[in-house]
Amino acid sequence: MIRATARILATAASLAFLSSTAQAFDTKAEAAFIMDQTTGTVLLAKNADQPLPPASMSKLMTLYMAFEAIRDQRLQLDEELRVSQEAMNYGGSTLFLRAGERVSVEDLVRGIIVLSGNDACVVIAEALSPDGTEAGFARLMTQRGVQMGLTSSVFKNSNGWPAEGHVMSMRDLSLLARRIIEDFPEFYPMFAETEFLFDETESTNRYNRNPLLGLGIGADGLKTGHTQQAGYGLVGSAKQGSRRVIFSITGLATAKDRAAESEAIVNWAFRQFAEQTVVKTGKALASAEVWMGVEDSVGLVAKEDVTLLMPVATAEGHKAEVVYTGPIQAPVEAGQRLAELIIRPEGLPETRVPLYAEKAVSAGGFMDRMTMVSQLLMERLQDRSEGGT
Repeated sequence: MIRATARILATAASLAFLSSTAQAFDTKAEAAFIMDQTTGTVLLAKNADQPLPPASMSKLMTLYMAFEAIRDQRLQLDEELRVSQEAMNYGGSTLFLRAGERVSVEDLVRGIIVLSGNDACVVIAEALSPDGTEAGFARLMTQRGVQMGLTSSVFKNSNGWPAEGHVMSMRDLSLLARRIIEDFPEFYPMFAETEFLFDETESTNRYNRNPLLGLGIGADGLKTGHTQQAGYGLVGSAKQGSRRVIFSITGLATAKDRAAESEAIVNWAFRQFAEQTVVKTGKALASAEVWMGVEDSVGLVAKEDVTLLMPVATAEGHKAEVVYTGPIQAPVEAGQRLAELIIRPEGLPETRVPLYAEKAVSAGGFMDRMTMVSQLLMERLQDRSEGGT
């Protein structure tokens, strides 16, 4: 038995979807990860698994754990939490909280999402920490991240304040954003809020820094970040029609660069790719050779439609193959898994689709088998004769 490439039955025109290619996005970011959330397709990965200082983008982990606590009724939205001196001492983006005052969980959550409040993060952290400290909560964040599949994330605090060893990768940030969107749809609309006035006497921090909100491109989240060490970054998401794109970038030089790069990413992701149904249920895509059967081949079909995100632009040629180990020994049952269709769009991960026997092929009778063996012997003799000197 050998690994064989099946004869593809489809016409060149019907395989045009496999010849598509998209212009690669040349991002200025130090690291980036762009994915189509609807299909799970990774559109771009640049230094995507490199642990880097995430700045305020790591607040998404604090928010995720706060959402879990609210869902599990360990926190209530209208519950008021006490502000500690440690929380008040943080600088940077804050809600200007004062030690001793009490603030509702809902205001704290909004203060983190819209205003990037470092102090609000600490209040939440101390409430959920096993030992009542922010450091204890940070250790819990790291443990929870591992459970969620974040492979390059270590937390030293709740808000992304510069600290040795506080790192996340762009892939981890995008996966975390996806979990927030999918796991907590009731809270996700908060990320699209452009303004939150928590304290009228301290109105200097009231606007969401996400540069994509309000541009009319479907952007509705998630979190900006900036420190001198990390540069400017953004975990963003936008939805147009049935598609949603999630991306994470970091290391931009200015806020203006971040805004321009983020908008360019959203436009590229939606304009250069589209969903296409590339395989139809029950339609024979190829045929596999059958050994010792009443028929010498059997059609190969998929059991369900396959819809993939594909580049919009097209070029000559195609990149697809059907592979199987064959010839297939008869008898063959209808629906028996026999082969695999491998689709390799230019610049995108390959997709493998299992293929099954279109119909049953019974074993041949004595005369059928003898005829097949005779044909094989004749072919081998002919090959030797042609190869002799």
